[in-house]
Amino acid sequence: MSQPTHGTLHHVELWVPDLHRALASLGWLLEALGYTLFQSWDGGRSWRLGPTYLVIEQSPDLTAEQHDRRRPGLNHLAFHVEDAVMVEKLTADAARHGWHLMFPERHPYAGGGQHYAAYLENDDAFEIELVAIKSPDRNRDQQVHRS
Repeated sequence: MSQPTHGTLHHVELWVPDLHRALASLGWLLEALGYTLFQSWDGGRSWRLGPTYLVIEQSPDLTAEQHDRRRPGLNHLAFHVEDAVMVEKLTADAARHGWHLMFPERHPYAGGGQHYAAYLENDDAFEIELVAIKSPDRNRDQQVHRS
């Protein structure tokens, strides 16, 4: 584990309506991004990457059955991804794990011309953004798609 830096995120805890669905979609994605299983209990799991961990829990204290990213609270989580090739690989694989591509007509530039990313939503309406660290030149990318 790497030493945390002042101000970095310690952990995020997501309460989910169905743990098994969340493990199939969010658990798969975390492991594909390099997180390793950290803790496991009847109502949840956590994964760690460096000093940060992410918890997925089906709490008995939930006050609603459905997540709504448009309400106050968490809208989405965004993760750095190595490059555009890996964004596309994860996006393709995600479809087999309960994720759906958002804004397909604007993919992969739904966040703007210099922002290569995939916006994914799972069956429980959690949104994940996969952002390429190394982004291709959009002009070159558009020329390749036109050929």
